[in-house]
Amino acid sequence: MSEMLEVFCNNTNSKILIPFGSSLKDIEKFSGFKSHYPILGAYVNNKVESLRYDVYMPKTIEFFDITDPSAGRRMYALSLIFIMYKAIKELYSNATLNVHHSMSNGYYVEVPIDGCVNNACCKDIKERMEVIILRDIPFERKLMSSKEAIKLFNSVGLTAKATLIENNKKLFVDVDFLGDTVDCFYTPLAYSTSLINVFDLIPFDKGLLLVMPDKKTPTKVSPLHKKQDKMFSVFREYEQWVRILGTSYVSELNQIVVQKKENELIQVSEALHEKRYAQIADEIYNRKEDIKIVLLAGPSSSGKTTSCRRIATQLAVLGFAPIQLSLDDYFLDREFTPKKANGDYDFECLEALDIPLFNSQMQDLMQGKEVLLPHYDFIKGKKVFSKTPIKPKDNVVFIVEGIHALNPKLSESIDRKNKYHIFVSALTQVSIDKHNLISSSDNRLIRRIVRDYNYRGYSALDTLKRWQSVRDGEEKHIFPYQENADSIFNSSLLYEIGVLKTYAKPLLAEVPQNEVSYAEAKRLLAFLSNFKTISEKSIPPTSIMREFLGGSSFEY
Repeated sequence: MSEMLEVFCNNTNSKILIPFGSSLKDIEKFSGFKSHYPILGAYVNNKVESLRYDVYMPKTIEFFDITDPSAGRRMYALSLIFIMYKAIKELYSNATLNVHHSMSNGYYVEVPIDGCVNNACCKDIKERMEVIILRDIPFERKLMSSKEAIKLFNSVGLTAKATLIENNKKLFVDVDFLGDTVDCFYTPLAYSTSLINVFDLIPFDKGLLLVMPDKKTPTKVSPLHKKQDKMFSVFREYEQWVRILGTSYVSELNQIVVQKKENELIQVSEALHEKRYAQIADEIYNRKEDIKIVLLAGPSSSGKTTSCRRIATQLAVLGFAPIQLSLDDYFLDREFTPKKANGDYDFECLEALDIPLFNSQMQDLMQGKEVLLPHYDFIKGKKVFSKTPIKPKDNVVFIVEGIHALNPKLSESIDRKNKYHIFVSALTQVSIDKHNLISSSDNRLIRRIVRDYNYRGYSALDTLKRWQSVRDGEEKHIFPYQENADSIFNSSLLYEIGVLKTYAKPLLAEVPQNEVSYAEAKRLLAFLSNFKTISEKSIPPTSIMREFLGGSSFEY
């Protein structure tokens, strides 16, 4: 009789007796757990594992499907990208896949064939992906010596992967296989291709849009957002910059550090920011007869506050008298704040703001009238009005910052010609390699972990626990309005993860294993291990990075 083990299944809140060495796929069957959608993987002692993972010791297990907003969707997306890469390799001997960035509930990709990029291959690739899915091919992961993996990846043209493995100095690495196609992803993949059966592939610009399942109804593909021309053009602009600087991939960024040229990279990155701030100020100046209010919004840890300060400085150079206002000061008194279904106050909804007061005061200020501006006392939950009225000068411009700044309902009584909208976000420019993106939300999360610890006394665990709620609020209140912007400012910096790494690693290492957030902490630590450390000493005091690291010349 085979030896038996006891595991605990969180999904069914029960203990299960299993044969020694059972795979998670077998344990799923033993558990009796039924999901509305295919099970993709599991948290094993709060660490993400493939269903191929074998259990030899007592464990706590929680299965997840695509509705898991972190591990579930990430596992599905990477498995889908691998399927697409396999389809391309089967169809074209001299083609490759470049995954550029997320876009419209999917990923913008390009497929160079003989070095030429176009999207005429869309139909053939999609049909071959569907065939691969029907073949139910297993995703397999093998542990190989780094020397062997480097040789293998170089032989198939995946040189960025090979260089990164070489830089990491590890003895062994995980290598992913889909039939005879080889790749390397940095989180576990699904059990087999048949589980990744909801997707679309459509022409987009010069490339293709690989569309993911809808978050609310995963049996259908996501409906495309309205065309994101402005956001796409910003990605394009910055991709050109990273190619010029030779930093498209982490391996290239690491090489700059090895060559001790990181100070030059910092200077160029900061100069690019300064140039863009100046361009925005020039655009406002060119419409100075009309523009009275600049409205700036962006997701968490995008650098909105520093951007406000630096744009104000550029406007002052052009002869404006900028006055900065925060929408947080226009919160309703606590007793009037709307509540969520669970009874908690909903501070993120537009209705939590005193919109009539905001519009009334903006109208008065634009007409040159004196106004007593509010300041919100978060402890008392009430607005406190200044005792000294503000009377605007003829050359005044108001810079208003807040999550709802781009929502037309916020300032609906103000003529559109009098407003200039800016969207700020950290749109990450560097990729790990051709098939592994660096998520912009990961970039912002690492910023926030460091900032929350430095300025708010929060642990990494505190920040990780709040992050999904923050992301849900962004999806609802910020991203739907990003295309309303007159200008989009990319606040990411090529060097920043190498700098943030020093601060984030010890904070993430403190997340205990008995917390659900341990899985995310482990993933982020593995992600940061790809980057060589960069010193912060050359970062100027006006940099956006100082908003998170400290040492800024601005007051926050």
